[in-house]
Amino acid sequence: MTNSIEEIAKADFILAIGTNTTESHPIISLQVKKARRNGSTLVVADPRRTAIAELADVHMQLKSGSDIALLNGMAHVIISEELWDKDFVANRTEDFEALKDTVARYTPEYAAEITGIPAQTIKEVARGYAQAPSATILYTMGITQHICGTHNVFAVANLAMLCGQIGKPSSGVNPLRGQNNVQGACDMGALPNVYTGYQAVTVEDHRVKFAKAWNVSELPAQPGLTVGDMLEGASNGSVKAMYIMGENPVLSDPDANHVVHALQKLDFLVVQDIFLTETAALADVVLPAASFAEKEGTFSNTERRVQRVRKAIDPVGDSKADWQIICNVATAMNYPMRYASPAEIFDEVASVTPSYAGISYARLDKEGIQWPCPNEEHPGTTYLHKDKFVRGLGKFNPVEYIPPAEQPDREYPLLLSTGRRHFHYHTGTMTQRTGALEVHYGTEYLEINPDDACAINISDGDMVRLTSRRGQVEVKVKLTDVVPQGLVFTSFHFPAVAINKLTNPVRDPISKIPELKVCSVKLEKA
Repeated sequence: MTNSIEEIAKADFILAIGTNTTESHPIISLQVKKARRNGSTLVVADPRRTAIAELADVHMQLKSGSDIALLNGMAHVIISEELWDKDFVANRTEDFEALKDTVARYTPEYAAEITGIPAQTIKEVARGYAQAPSATILYTMGITQHICGTHNVFAVANLAMLCGQIGKPSSGVNPLRGQNNVQGACDMGALPNVYTGYQAVTVEDHRVKFAKAWNVSELPAQPGLTVGDMLEGASNGSVKAMYIMGENPVLSDPDANHVVHALQKLDFLVVQDIFLTETAALADVVLPAASFAEKEGTFSNTERRVQRVRKAIDPVGDSKADWQIICNVATAMNYPMRYASPAEIFDEVASVTPSYAGISYARLDKEGIQWPCPNEEHPGTTYLHKDKFVRGLGKFNPVEYIPPAEQPDREYPLLLSTGRRHFHYHTGTMTQRTGALEVHYGTEYLEINPDDACAINISDGDMVRLTSRRGQVEVKVKLTDVVPQGLVFTSFHFPAVAINKLTNPVRDPISKIPELKVCSVKLEKA
């Protein structure tokens, strides 16, 4: 997030696009509700009529995958009506003319044809966003999990810069992270192309610095593989072994049948996890890890806040903290890792990571700190880009609308979208072992519009067979107008409804994120 969570409550205008905030991020949704009570305008863009859409002043029920057309249509209105922040654009950005040329084609009427949102609604929302003293954009994987996910984010950033709604309080471009420490994992370089703090592996100075810190002669100059690349490599034999930590791709990755096939082709699979997941069941070796309550460390949350986590109990059985397991494995492979504690590891992180340089366990004992924090006197940064962007001038990246890879046809007439439920989390590895949540919400269902159900003679509670070009699952249906005609929806939390057997593995060519949010399906009574 460019801004802080508490700033949401003070925003004059909130655009929540591709995010079911009340279910997926309930704590952050409290700030949205505070903003509403404070008089903020809330606009929600989502194909489903979710709980947050019910709270909104305007629900733009767009067609799945049409986000760029909507955002470009808004930019068209703002430019044609002279509503953009001319000082901000002139002094802090570049390539405005390129953006202007591209969005000129996206009249509200043209955007309406693609999105299904009335042209007048697009105009009103664009005016409201541009003229608000402070406006924030919230988004999640409804924006990113498309073949044009990177371009979707560009379109969001274009809109924020166009209106000067970034670099000040209660504004910004704010992706809400989907897991409790995904921000921290990325900060620590758990990506194929960067070291800690997003320092690119292609920069020689970075490689030299980290090689010295790690006492090795040199480090590779080329980025590594993404998860999708690794699985494809396992499938074609170019990747021989994998080490999977705290991830359950058998349920979470698209075209799950192919994922299983790929993992089974490996010569050697290691899985490090706190439970025997569906992925761990395929492993040659399972390393038992400790849960968050059994170890010391730090988490970095979605607003870039680094916070201490303190051990509540000793690790159960033979389990160990992840860092201890990694150190033991590395040492056994003749690269000694002999850290004494997570605090010692964090000190090393701070020494090689400019955005973490001023953070230490001693400071974190008192409170969490938001990076960038360049020195020990620095209080941390509540919002980014106050005076300038990291690259200097903010760059407009004009993008064109790209339809989803799969469209409804005679054989597969419906679109499937997936997401989260309020009471469960990810692949259910933890939330279906509580003894409480699975009792309260123990069975998954498929949301279908009553008109679609009537057309194929399906009643509420029927068991149906849902099929795509990649696989099939059986699931009970729930008739609801939360979803529009032509769209069905369910979560990926339940192993019994392994919905990612159906989803499309086609990926964004830039970020390599798969198009989990839309694929064509058919259904029939089971």
